[in-house]
Amino acid sequence: MREINANLITETVAKLCIEANCVLPCDIKARIEEARKAEPWPTAQGILDKIIENYGIAERNTVPICQDTGVCCVFLKIGQEVHITGDINEAVNEGVRRGYGEGYLRKSVVKDPLRRVNTGDNTPAMLYEEIFPGDKLEITVAPKGFGSENMSRIAMLKPSDGIEGVKAFILKTVEEAGPNPCPPVVVGVGIGGTFDKAAYLAKKALMRRTDEPNADPFYAELEAEMLGKINSLGIGPQGFGGKTTALAVNIEWMPTHIAGLPVAVNINCHVTRHKTVTL
Repeated sequence: MREINANLITETVAKLCIEANCVLPCDIKARIEEARKAEPWPTAQGILDKIIENYGIAERNTVPICQDTGVCCVFLKIGQEVHITGDINEAVNEGVRRGYGEGYLRKSVVKDPLRRVNTGDNTPAMLYEEIFPGDKLEITVAPKGFGSENMSRIAMLKPSDGIEGVKAFILKTVEEAGPNPCPPVVVGVGIGGTFDKAAYLAKKALMRRTDEPNADPFYAELEAEMLGKINSLGIGPQGFGGKTTALAVNIEWMPTHIAGLPVAVNINCHVTRHKTVTL
């Protein structure tokens, strides 16, 4: 059994909060730069140039890529041979508290969804935990802005709707979102499970690198097909037209009930932020 002190988790989460908000992942930068080279529309070219300039300034000066520094989603992959000394939930929240304070990041969380009083420190984190074999602890911090989160949708389709129903729902969700989620977007899709599991899969899909297709060729082909269909909508960067509406479509799936076909679409703006450390 390997012991990990909760203080180390706090320190790691604090650093990841700042890094994730200020440095865009390399694969996302690569997709944006590829889109700029392939974009024929002058207005779209100009917007992509500004996006590239913006994330360059953010990284060089350690300032947020976007003013919406998001609700802090924290994914923990916990090895079953790991023992954490201390309260893991409080350790994560203290890390968010420190990171958002030390990084001068905007605090965007309200304590109650209806009474709307800000917590003042961006806690609590949205915490997702999975148990795996081994003695490692993997921590991913993914700040999620709500301009894109608000455009996400879930549908409990009928099995008879089949793959065409899934395609239509994904496309409709992105089309109705239009310019609101600050395209070009990354589209996370969860298929299967239950109502809640489909949403989790869609969120989790956004954590996968955009240059890593689904391991299942069937779903990899569906990802490529949907990316093409979405980019044919002509919404373009920031909604001003062009061929770059999405940078990637990532799909995750799992078994489901014979009577159901849950599908969730979690949209992320071009600032698809996440940073991972393994302890």
